[in-house]
Amino acid sequence: MSYSERKSGREPLAVAMVLAAIAGMGFWQLLPGQPASSGSATIISPAHAATAMPVGPAAKPGTLAHTKTPLAPSNGGAVSVVRDPTDLPKPLNNRAPSRVKVELETIELTGKLDDGSSYRFWTFNGRVPGPLVRVRVGDVVEVRLKNHEDSALMHNVDFHAVTGPGGGAKATDADPGELRSFEFKATNPGLYVYHCAVTMAAQHIANGMYGLILVEPEGGLPKVDHEFYVMQGELYTEQAFGTKGELAESHEKLMNERPEYFIFNGAVGALTTEKPLKAKVGETVRIYFGVGGPNYTSSFHVIGEIFDKLYNLGSLTSPPLLDVQTTTVPPGGAAVVEFKLDVPGNYMLVDHALTRVARGLAGVLQVEGSDNPAVFKDHDPARSAQSMSH
Repeated sequence: MSYSERKSGREPLAVAMVLAAIAGMGFWQLLPGQPASSGSATIISPAHAATAMPVGPAAKPGTLAHTKTPLAPSNGGAVSVVRDPTDLPKPLNNRAPSRVKVELETIELTGKLDDGSSYRFWTFNGRVPGPLVRVRVGDVVEVRLKNHEDSALMHNVDFHAVTGPGGGAKATDADPGELRSFEFKATNPGLYVYHCAVTMAAQHIANGMYGLILVEPEGGLPKVDHEFYVMQGELYTEQAFGTKGELAESHEKLMNERPEYFIFNGAVGALTTEKPLKAKVGETVRIYFGVGGPNYTSSFHVIGEIFDKLYNLGSLTSPPLLDVQTTTVPPGGAAVVEFKLDVPGNYMLVDHALTRVARGLAGVLQVEGSDNPAVFKDHDPARSAQSMSH
């Protein structure tokens, strides 16, 4: 898309804002004062709806960890499918191994994709990605998967954290309206992807059916001030990027690995205008990052920051790599990154295959606090401010 087309307003607003940020053209002056609310039409269950909860002294026997997901609006209108990056369970710390239950519901719904466009997403619990499931090594985990009665297709779930046939996929093959279940022991700590594996699996994943399961090591993880949940995916639409209206999936583009959209957490602008990450100078952050795919490897990078620690490929028992600029995460893979915030400002989350920014793939970490000239000092702030206003 040409510069003149962008200036004329034919480029989707969220992407135009992201491109302006990359070019230093005043993106932050365009942002609203507060992130957009998901509003009353949001269909997700209460926060942390897929947190694995112990069944034992701390919970009533047989209690499910999740509540039933409300239905999409009957008028068929598009709703937000964006997963809030702060929507994840609290650390488990040093609790003993337990028997836990995890409930997922597969829901097909029309969700907002971009400014003026929507898409028929296939989801776990009404959001993209699905909920972050948090257990600890040694837990016995019972997974219950319900396929909503309004679904058109069979769905299931394959957990990469499972040692067993298909990661539980065949045990959870569920027709519309059906409930299936299985259980497994969490034997290996790490950060793992889960996804729908019904044939053809790439189609189900591309339409939004992926998420992460965190298996904490014994004793838990080191304390940080903020934890965030971010996943990257692709959408293959018949219509060109930026088309208005409800977009349809393209089997041909999927088979040829030619996506129209790259997205973080379900939609264009999900982590820029709707749910940006927020923290303060002096705080430490941890990002649980995964790639649903189904096809493209991510070169995950935070512009203006360095990963103090990188748990490569989601391994939590290997020594972390130190002082890393960019990490490679394959489809169906994950990584954990940690860093301390020393300087205020706005830090872009990107895949450093930067053309993808123009197809929707960007987020922002907004950092508030006092300037730190010992670490970063602009020698001509007046001119910088002027350039930001262009």
